[in-house]
Amino acid sequence: MVRSISKNFRKNEDDQTSSFSLLTNDDLHLFNEGNHYRLYEKMGAHRIEEKGGTYFSVWAPNAEQVHVVGDFNGWKKGKHILNPIQQSGIWEGFFPEVEKGDIYKYYIQSRQNGYRVEKADPFAMLCETPPKTGSIVWDLDYSWNDQNWMDKGRERHNFLNSPISIYEVHLGSWMRKPEGSRLSYRELAPLLTKYLKEMEFTHVEFLPVMEHPFYGSWGYQCTGYFSPSSRYGTPQDFMYLVDTLHQNNIGVILDWVPSHFAVDEFALGNFDGTHIYEHADDKQGFHPDWGSYIFNYGRNEISSFLISNALYWLDVFHVDGLRVDAVASMLYLDYSRKEGEWIPNVHGGRENLEAIGFLRKFNEQVYKNHPHTQTMAEESTDWPMVSKPTYVGGLGFGMKWDMGWMHDTLEYMKQDPIHRKFHYERLTFRMLYAYHENFILPLSHDEVVHGKGSLLSRMPGDDWQKFANLRLLFGHMFAQPGKKLIFMGGEFGQWAEWDHDKSLDWHLLEYPNHKGLQFWLKSLNHLYVNEPALHENEFSPEGFEWIDCSDSQQCVLVLMRKGVDPDEKIIVALNFTPVPRFDYRIGVPCEGAWKEILNSDAEEFGGGGIVNLQPVQSESMSWHGKPFSVNLVLPPLAVIFLKCQK
Repeated sequence: MVRSISKNFRKNEDDQTSSFSLLTNDDLHLFNEGNHYRLYEKMGAHRIEEKGGTYFSVWAPNAEQVHVVGDFNGWKKGKHILNPIQQSGIWEGFFPEVEKGDIYKYYIQSRQNGYRVEKADPFAMLCETPPKTGSIVWDLDYSWNDQNWMDKGRERHNFLNSPISIYEVHLGSWMRKPEGSRLSYRELAPLLTKYLKEMEFTHVEFLPVMEHPFYGSWGYQCTGYFSPSSRYGTPQDFMYLVDTLHQNNIGVILDWVPSHFAVDEFALGNFDGTHIYEHADDKQGFHPDWGSYIFNYGRNEISSFLISNALYWLDVFHVDGLRVDAVASMLYLDYSRKEGEWIPNVHGGRENLEAIGFLRKFNEQVYKNHPHTQTMAEESTDWPMVSKPTYVGGLGFGMKWDMGWMHDTLEYMKQDPIHRKFHYERLTFRMLYAYHENFILPLSHDEVVHGKGSLLSRMPGDDWQKFANLRLLFGHMFAQPGKKLIFMGGEFGQWAEWDHDKSLDWHLLEYPNHKGLQFWLKSLNHLYVNEPALHENEFSPEGFEWIDCSDSQQCVLVLMRKGVDPDEKIIVALNFTPVPRFDYRIGVPCEGAWKEILNSDAEEFGGGGIVNLQPVQSESMSWHGKPFSVNLVLPPLAVIFLKCQK
């Protein structure tokens, strides 16, 4: 957005000159106390059209001097010197000759140990394409066309009782040009939107789009928190992608990484010769697993920086949700550390009290400012009340990934069917805790990398059984209470492990098994969206009932999903062996003809065609504690969905 702002002059106490400023005394106060949530409006580089120049501001409290260097001065220091603002730690300056598109950095002379360095702007709206590391003077002007979504669609699609089926995407490897080069945001917009609509996904989640120097980090080693990666275009190009998705009623979720950041010299670490963004002690400030820095959540200015960043993506880019990465690493001081490698909190415990306070504050501000969005935690432990409101002691997230379900289910599915009866509890255990949180069931990118293989390749048996097992896995996921997430490529049975440097193997859709699997996932999405019993009560015990969870010998599960309307019921029967079960009797709650509305063994999905063609009339025979029952055929390695026709 081009600045149109009234003149604001401040008397600078250090050089006794008057200069243009965007920062008021209130801004400085709020920033230093940790309660400024729109820093992106004031910090960084802002082109001020009515004054014919660019305003710069940067936080470097331990700097002796700060220069802006760039294209406009031949990268020479001494020509564009910033001035300190009172005792805020912020330096600022206004320079008429700096234009949109100019590349720049801050040259910082520290008070500490003669430290001298060129730093990228922490608030840059656009960065040079890696491996280049400069910041670019830019604006955020864009004419949006998603008003219908913002007014009504977002609220309707993001309700906790709405169907939420998420397609997780890495932008650089979902699809590429024939020669192998990456598609831009604008090139991806029509292709991805069309695919998501055809597959009937409700949301898309992007792996981090924030600028990152190492492409192989998939975006999780951020350097430019306010900059969509220039690998794919400008901020306006990314807005166009979001806009296109919204116009087609698809919600957009971003991976957001406040848990750690890249150690590159040009970035946030050791910014002014001191550790202002990260903890100084490596026992608190360095992550041993990822070789990255950890934010100092106890510092007020960091709270302002991170919450401003979260709201930036919601405010400016119309994003509908934030999935917060690696929350467990934030909550525990001893995360992935041995004895003696971490510092206890003030009470001697392992809980990171400062990070807990930050997460609660972050969630409160997101829901206060954008009540119809959602925050989602990737939290892999049993930390209590992650998705409960802060006013009852929770962390305040809207939802949480169910990592336990993911690992238990994949461990079960990889077993040879002959051994599955010994692992039956892996399928049933989650219902002991399923309503402790508002869960998302993920089959994420982390499960198809680092030698784990693809979902399809991990299924046991011959090719036919592998496809049948994967259809069964997806059916099981959609039968369970909880929102759904699947990483790209899984929906059509990618054989190879995900490679961030290549496109998905779309040519596989020329083969019937892969095409059938894709159609199965589309059909599951359609059923999930259109059957209230499968989504209305996902976070309530009233929405689920076991009919039979004890047939471990035959590896059969039978469950019932229930909507708000008591007449809305779906029964799901799953057979986890390659043996068809004929004359299999299950209890049903009411009299009527029970129709098979979806069967993963149907021929159109690549199955063997063992189906219940006609609705099955219930009998007045009590079974499974129900007054009525039906006699069915359960196809091998398959799931069937039944609905009563009264």
